[in-house]
Amino acid sequence: MIGAAAMCVTPRALARLSGGVEVALVTADLESMLLAVNLRNGRVHRDVPTLPKPRSIEAVGNRAVIAHSEIGAITIVRNETLSVAHVLRGFGEPRYTAGHPDGRHAFVTDAQRGEVIVLDVIAGRVIARAVVGSRARHITIDPSGRTLWVALGRRAEHVAIVDVARTAGPRFVRRFRPPFLAHDVSWSPGGRHAWVSSGDRNQLAVYAARSGKLLARLPADEPPQHITFRGGRAFVASGESGTVRVHGAHGRLLRTVDVPDESYNVQQAYGWVVTPGLGTGTICILDAHGRVVRSEKIARSSHDACIVVAR
Repeated sequence: MIGAAAMCVTPRALARLSGGVEVALVTADLESMLLAVNLRNGRVHRDVPTLPKPRSIEAVGNRAVIAHSEIGAITIVRNETLSVAHVLRGFGEPRYTAGHPDGRHAFVTDAQRGEVIVLDVIAGRVIARAVVGSRARHITIDPSGRTLWVALGRRAEHVAIVDVARTAGPRFVRRFRPPFLAHDVSWSPGGRHAWVSSGDRNQLAVYAARSGKLLARLPADEPPQHITFRGGRAFVASGESGTVRVHGAHGRLLRTVDVPDESYNVQQAYGWVVTPGLGTGTICILDAHGRVVRSEKIARSSHDACIVVAR
């Protein structure tokens, strides 16, 4: 009976029951550490020293994957204890991560080698690689865990599609050319649509994920833009404009909020949305509707962030 009841509890309620704290785990690249920021009060809960230049970070199950692009390394951290579980070296230029729905596997782009690397984040080892195209960068996985989209560059002429139905056997399928030079890619929670942001103009593109048909081109703020989804809303951050635009599921603009300049990346979980300030060292915290809750300066530079539950 206890187990059945626990299955009905929301992730946020489970976090509270376990005594955990919802934190934004922020890469402070100039300080070579992660900063765990309590989302309820904006204070630094803990700091975690890392290898130099932690850049991107992504929560994958009960781990977080940090890419150190400049030194070709990846750090894997246990979310609950905020302790380093594994350090992996020998990569070219690891950039961004997409977590498999199974919570155990992660797909990391290597821009220098034009690869997608498959990691077992629990065991801390590489289990497969696939060549997808030079300058592989932003990456997204569909909710079923079967398909990746990968932007091939900061201003990418092409997006690569990779079949990962067999986690240990990723297979490059094809590339397509978006209507602009692409930057970020993000799959909607329902799996029907994939969004692509621009690296060269104030636009977004929305695709029918299964057919690859371009459905709509939406206005956006200055490029590059980054995208995350919370429920039926898309949150699109523009660091150059200092804004986050909140769109409905079909693309309708619901609101635009001001955030610190150079707040490029954006991620969500547990009812929070966060956007770190690369040049300002800030973390801006929004609620699930896109309203700014608080903005705090926490470091000299805040490159990326994810949301986890820690003790």
